[in-house]
Amino acid sequence: MSTLTGSGLAEAGLDAAALKPAEVDLRRAIDLGVDTLTVDYEGHEHVPEADRLRALAAEKAVRVTVPVRADGFDPLGDDSRLAALPAAVDRVLVAGHPAYLSPAERQRAVAPRLRAARERATDPWVGTESVERLALAVGGTQFELLAPGTERAVRGLRAAGHAGEVAVYAPTVLTDDDDAVLDAVGAYAARRPAVADALPAGAATDSGVTGPARETLRAACRDYALVGDLEQVRSRVADLREAGVDTVVGYPARGLEAVLG
Repeated sequence: MSTLTGSGLAEAGLDAAALKPAEVDLRRAIDLGVDTLTVDYEGHEHVPEADRLRALAAEKAVRVTVPVRADGFDPLGDDSRLAALPAAVDRVLVAGHPAYLSPAERQRAVAPRLRAARERATDPWVGTESVERLALAVGGTQFELLAPGTERAVRGLRAAGHAGEVAVYAPTVLTDDDDAVLDAVGAYAARRPAVADALPAGAATDSGVTGPARETLRAACRDYALVGDLEQVRSRVADLREAGVDTVVGYPARGLEAVLG
């Protein structure tokens, strides 16, 4: 088993890196060998300061996740954080992960807010998770989560005449060590509904998983994440491009140290 801790995302063929500000020092992301950075939303307490985003945008193309139902980002309500984003920073418009929204925020209608946010953005990416048809109707670059049917779905879009940009997000683990993969993305894969249904109740979701559940989870990690050595990941990225994906965004699931050259 090889562990490719010194290999960069760009070497694996990826175009962009997704960053979680609660996990990493965003200043270190400047050293990543990709041209584009996306900054995830993990709650109000982790929204980077405007100066930090401005400094990143001086070095890279930067996009910030805008959860349209969240206070501060609501184009039909409190939009104070939205208005404070630096002009050099672009946007990824999303409905917002419920885990990062208050009960009141979760009750807000997505459709009118996504449309209003789209009207205020110059060149947005639009997250499709749970709002696929709405995202397509709103327009902008369609930002999808990697899944077993991604290539088929993108081919279908292209065959139907969709000429807009498509970006795909995938947790990325540049190693073929099964234990390392399971520790990095096992829990993520286990949360996908089809995988959750296939796993026995109480099964571990990391390297401690055993028996048939381990094989189920091992396969799921490769379905929902970019996993393997450089050649394996490059091959998967090439398949995505052949299907019609324009931009592949990798989330370094084992941290920046694992992908910094």
